[in-house]
Amino acid sequence: MSEKKKKQKKKKKRKYRVFWFLARFQIFLLVLVAGALGWYYFGGYAQTVSELQREAKEFVRSSSDDTFRSVQTSLVYDVNGTLVSTLKGEKDVYYLEYEDIPAYVSAAMVSIEDKKFYSHNGIDIKAIIRAAKAMIQNGKVTQGGSTITQQLARNIFLNQDVKWERKIEEMFIAVELEKIYSKNKIMEYYLNNVYFGNGYYGIQAASKGYFNTEVQNLDLSQIAFLCAIPNNPSLYDPVVRMENTLKRRDRILNQMHEDGKISQVTCQKAKLEQITLDRPQKTKNDYVETYTYNCAIRALMKLQGFEFKYEFASEPERSEYEEEYEEMYGQCQNSLFTYGYRIYTSIDLNMQQMLQDAVDNGLAEFTEQNEEGIYTLQSSAVCVDNHTGYVCAIVGGRNQNLQGYTLNRAYQSFRQPGSSIKPLIVYTPALEGNYTPDTVVQDVKTEDGPSNSGGSYSGDISLRYAVQTSKNTVAWNLLEELTPQVGLSYLKAMNFAKLDKRDEQAASALGGLTNGVSAVEMASAYAALEHDGKFREPTCIVKITDAQDNVIVETESEEKEVYKSNASRMMTDMLTSVIQEGTGRGLALENMPCAGKTGTTNENKDGWFVGYTGYYTTSVWVGYDMPRELPGLSGASYPGSIWKAFMEQVHQGLEPVDFLPYIDEQKAPLDNNEYVNDVEEEQQEPEEPVVPEEPVVPEEPAIPEEPVSPEDGNPEMEDPQEEPHRIETE
Repeated sequence: MSEKKKKQKKKKKRKYRVFWFLARFQIFLLVLVAGALGWYYFGGYAQTVSELQREAKEFVRSSSDDTFRSVQTSLVYDVNGTLVSTLKGEKDVYYLEYEDIPAYVSAAMVSIEDKKFYSHNGIDIKAIIRAAKAMIQNGKVTQGGSTITQQLARNIFLNQDVKWERKIEEMFIAVELEKIYSKNKIMEYYLNNVYFGNGYYGIQAASKGYFNTEVQNLDLSQIAFLCAIPNNPSLYDPVVRMENTLKRRDRILNQMHEDGKISQVTCQKAKLEQITLDRPQKTKNDYVETYTYNCAIRALMKLQGFEFKYEFASEPERSEYEEEYEEMYGQCQNSLFTYGYRIYTSIDLNMQQMLQDAVDNGLAEFTEQNEEGIYTLQSSAVCVDNHTGYVCAIVGGRNQNLQGYTLNRAYQSFRQPGSSIKPLIVYTPALEGNYTPDTVVQDVKTEDGPSNSGGSYSGDISLRYAVQTSKNTVAWNLLEELTPQVGLSYLKAMNFAKLDKRDEQAASALGGLTNGVSAVEMASAYAALEHDGKFREPTCIVKITDAQDNVIVETESEEKEVYKSNASRMMTDMLTSVIQEGTGRGLALENMPCAGKTGTTNENKDGWFVGYTGYYTTSVWVGYDMPRELPGLSGASYPGSIWKAFMEQVHQGLEPVDFLPYIDEQKAPLDNNEYVNDVEEEQQEPEEPVVPEEPVVPEEPAIPEEPVSPEDGNPEMEDPQEEPHRIETE
């Protein structure tokens, strides 16, 4: 066979193979399409999609200009039904017609959010395909496919649920909107309804909120800065994440230049402009509001199925969780200001005022302020109702007539707890074993162990006496026996948020934690001791309803046993000794049994007192935002005085309630040879709390940074790497 014929034969075979491949592929596609259609129709999806389309048409058909101007105001009530605050957007007050909105605003939004806005019919198929492809490649949503019209549809007619049904209906509504309203009208509705963070809805409200002026008075750089926020109001919040907002502003300006809307010179000039916020003074500046909003947002997140985590196997896992948290937090924060909720709380405004007055009066002699006019010496305090487990009063700092919301230290700041942590991770866990209040332990100094305050040691002492006088040596050795991992497991069970792998060491027995604890966490943990060891997640949200009073969220007092009942009762009995004869002597309430524990860190930088009765548990922290020494500060001084002043007032007229007795018949002390500790001498405490006359302050006090939003923690804490473990000095 000639070479030519061979080539012809090969070519013929190749064509034959290609033909059959294409034929088989077409058959496969037909089967695939047929299967998809069958799944679509017989699986009930066709009916669902048809219903969504019908509902979308009805939404748009019944809409009018007023639909896009409406405001649903959420209301917050205290435990007695008193209105605490209103949460609303400012759409009606600041609504702007399209002609009154600067051209740069719509140009910026189109460039960054929806380049084909003026040409598509409500949806951008290519953008949706790109988003779907990116999601498949990355395993999660990394870019949006929603047009401006779709975003408007979602904000006005739907919710933020991440479900395929919502997405399909959103597209149907967008298409219907484009049939009825002009592009300029849709842009007008969008710019007056989109969320700009911090309670601001619409471009005019954002302009007034962040720059204290009309949007017509803003320049290009400021406009692009505002237009950076709506994509993710939490991530691009200019109050706490200015650097993120500025980066996105620059990206918007570059996009506008690429789209031919501004020149290169104009773009560069705008990017070089320094942005300075000028937020107007608000009439509200209340710690109740910030905590209530945070609790309500978290309740809505839980309703959406978000799972809160407090432990992570790796830093990437933590980062991924925090990213998901921020996104969901922003979505639920958005709904809080637009859905017309009725939020019923456990906050008692009368008790709130008492607690605020106790903090203000207790620190009245300290008048030093930083450059922002904020008192440098601060305090936080939280009161929990022991019958319900709900927070009934919360103070995040001293009361001042300051602009906007300030840092709520009660749940946003995390500080070293000193000896106030001992009952939680050392003594109550030990009481679950073979220890009792009468077990003899040894208080002696060891080479690698801590010192006691005053440098004295008492030798053989009872466990009760060790707690009563806050012996560091005993707590240290007990935690080494239990192991730090076991001790910290109790805090993990009570959702302490800032625990670190580095905390797994004996120094934690004395409060030497890497990041610290919050006043809310300490109050809820001690409330668990009073409640026979059963922990209840702290919150102030009782229920949330819609505007028609239909219940959306109703929190239940879910109890989790963290400590054994008898161990908790023994701990309570020992903590009564602290107030009667120990480091908290002089803080006992009149005619009301009470228990509590002091806490002081090294160099008197943090002072704590946490105590409870049968009615209430209250935690109090005192210290500087930028930690530094306060001569005379101890758990029994300023924190103890604040605690006593408040607790005496809230217990007026209440019948005395004794703590439940513990059973000690089955508890036998260990032989001294089985557990050897270090020894120390009794620390003599004054009859009354020590209050220094003239506190020493540095000539140039450190200035705390700008306050942060809920869940960001306390940026004002000194670097834990510099001082990872502050040691209890009592």
